[in-house]
Amino acid sequence: MPHALFAHAARDLRLAEVPVETPGTGQVRIAMQRGGICGSDLHYYNHGGFGAVRLREPMILGHEVSGVVDALGDGVDGLAVGDLVAVSPSRPCGACTQCLRGLPNQCLNMRFYGSAMPFPHIQGAFRDTLVADASQCVPAHGLSAAQAAMAEPLAVALHAVGRAGEMLGKRVLVTGCGPIGILVILAARRAGAAEIIATDIAAPVLDIARRAGADITLNTATHPEALLPYTLDKGCLDVLFECSGAQAALVAGIGALRPRGQVIQLGLSGDMSLPMMQITAKELSINGSFRFHAAFPLAVQMMQQGLIDVTPLLTHSYPLAEFAAAFAMAGDRAQAMKVQLVFGA
Repeated sequence: MPHALFAHAARDLRLAEVPVETPGTGQVRIAMQRGGICGSDLHYYNHGGFGAVRLREPMILGHEVSGVVDALGDGVDGLAVGDLVAVSPSRPCGACTQCLRGLPNQCLNMRFYGSAMPFPHIQGAFRDTLVADASQCVPAHGLSAAQAAMAEPLAVALHAVGRAGEMLGKRVLVTGCGPIGILVILAARRAGAAEIIATDIAAPVLDIARRAGADITLNTATHPEALLPYTLDKGCLDVLFECSGAQAALVAGIGALRPRGQVIQLGLSGDMSLPMMQITAKELSINGSFRFHAAFPLAVQMMQQGLIDVTPLLTHSYPLAEFAAAFAMAGDRAQAMKVQLVFGA
């Protein structure tokens, strides 16, 4: 019997057997290969949720996944048994008000893998086999399974950079250099950013940020006033990508933005207070960036074409049975960037 990894509560993960499913019309069954542990997975593991989102029933974690097609349902074209696919966790309904407005990532009936936002929760993809809609599956020829599983976080970064609009020649600040922050650095550079400044409180991740292309890296733990020179003359940076979810990072970044600069907020860790007088006086724009949809196949394509290289982020992998060690490592920012589970090992 295949197994899946369930979160029951904070610090309570359990492997359990799940039945083998048969793909229906328009579906495929996938023998999972890789699954990346995301910040939201860590929130469920460490705290039982994040913000107002709490676990209310056992939920399979995981949404950064890839695998090999091992069965086809009726009516499936463009995929074959044996194909490596990146699996998008984004499954909008296509019929609600937000979908019809062209905002599928805001779907009112979203079935996003491993999400406790709705109840019953949407079960995730950390499992040995998964039945998915064929439309979720993007062929990942030429990529490794580990690279293909990075399509989801890369799509998050591409969506965020798209929210910022024209990037050519811009001076960019990225606060928080976890996997999403590093991928934003890569995406912003590919989009034409002229200068990228990255901040974090951990030296090891700043080293990776430099290797990813950040021009300047600042450790705000050892130098809390590191951004002060950028605040002169009302600020000088064009775009802030706030990827940490930390209020201190957001406030410091806002101080460094020039008048009519913009904030793109990606980090999710609960509500934060904003310096509204400064935002108003500098006429700043604040844009949220939440998930993605259309950016997912683009993420696969950019990796296939060698336009974005995610391999420096892939620091550790563990068999599914060693999930406890994997989650412990994923929470250790001194050692790990992206930790992946290996299925079928």
